[in-house]
Amino acid sequence: MNKLTQKSFWQFLSLYLISSTILLFTSSYWFYSAQTTMQKSYDYYKLKHIADEVSTEVIKAHMMEKPLNLKVYDNASVGLYDKKHTLVYGSSQQDIDFSKDYYMKDKIFTVISTGPSGHLGVTYIVIQSTSCASSLNDIKEKIFLVTTLVLMFILIVSVVLGKIFLRPIKEKMQEIENFVKDTTHELNTPISALMMSTSRAKTKKTYDAKIIQNISISTKQLYDIYASLSYISFESKEEDEKLRFDLVVKDSIAYFNELLEKKNISFEFIHKSCTLNIAPTKAKMLINNLLSNAIKYSRPNSQIYVEISQEKLIVKDEGIGIAKDKLSSILKRFTRANDYAGGFGVGLNIIDEITKKYSYKLMINSTEGNGTKVIISLKI
Repeated sequence: MNKLTQKSFWQFLSLYLISSTILLFTSSYWFYSAQTTMQKSYDYYKLKHIADEVSTEVIKAHMMEKPLNLKVYDNASVGLYDKKHTLVYGSSQQDIDFSKDYYMKDKIFTVISTGPSGHLGVTYIVIQSTSCASSLNDIKEKIFLVTTLVLMFILIVSVVLGKIFLRPIKEKMQEIENFVKDTTHELNTPISALMMSTSRAKTKKTYDAKIIQNISISTKQLYDIYASLSYISFESKEEDEKLRFDLVVKDSIAYFNELLEKKNISFEFIHKSCTLNIAPTKAKMLINNLLSNAIKYSRPNSQIYVEISQEKLIVKDEGIGIAKDKLSSILKRFTRANDYAGGFGVGLNIIDEITKKYSYKLMINSTEGNGTKVIISLKI
């Protein structure tokens, strides 16, 4: 990852973790509060039931004039108090607050009942237990454990999602980095040629044909780079018009004539009248990119074949060709099949976009080492 991608990753990770953690702890707190309320309610009714049983035993002993014998309850203490709050039977675990029906203090849950109504001199039955505090502690530990596990899971998910979501950005950033490198390289060649030709012309103080040719070729290369970058960067609003496309092809061939001569590439041009309803700039970009690619990837002393008619446009070269495994992705922007002659990887993408816009059919047949044949069916 470069610095920008790393920064985006950590920002996403931080935002995701903070929001998820807040939501998790809020949910955990709400769940703990609900469980605490439920547990206290459960323990209240449990101890209230014990108090009712004791109250029944007190009343029964009083009515039947029998001695009071209370059974022992697990995890609960029973205390019987008179109206002056004096313990008359049983035991208590702490001082009693008789102003409340139930409460929890120092981990002891207390329930107070007035069921005996003075029988045997008993006014209050006090049931106390520590089981509620123990249960609440178990709930707290379980929620803490589950929250910790979920937090770890969220951390893992956030890292995975961060990498998945940032993968397109990372790929795009890599494309941009490669594009900048390619742009620098592509601009360096014609600029260096221009500087050398200009310097040579100044030194010789004469302007021979070779110098003029180099300057012309370099200037055209710079213009082609500018045209391609402008096309992919700015949407053209040029209106379609009826255009003699065969004349556009002829002009384009003349435009590249100096480069053809420099590489000693012979040219076969078969043409018939062809009229298309197309924007002039797009027509020029279409044929220029086809010819530029054919010349760029052709070896010196080879041949290029161009045929234009109302039905189709064919551009065939005897160049290095395209590997079979690259053919499926060659139309993607910034994708290059090889490093033979540099480039940005936008030429075929521009051709593909223009043909799709006008519903033309694009076919590319290529064999590595034996050249490439591009056929555009102009029938709609």
